[in-house]
Amino acid sequence: MTGPARYIFPILMSGVMAFLMTALVTALNLGFPPDFMRRWAIAFVIAWPCAAVAAFIAIPVARRGTAAILRIFQGHEA
Repeated sequence: MTGPARYIFPILMSGVMAFLMTALVTALNLGFPPDFMRRWAIAFVIAWPCAAVAAFIAIPVARRGTAAILRIFQGHEA
């Protein structure tokens, strides 16, 4: 990815992941108490920036890992 997409993609992807994971973990830990939405929102607001930073670090690593795996498998097809 190039240009602004390099920055927008990790932020959006981390937002989706943080949204889903905080919902799941909050539900598993607390069930569905009356203040579930408030607790989930607090967890999400804390988790999203952390997930965004992690995404900016992890995406280049994942790209290199993907390229290495593809080289291995494409080498075996020849």
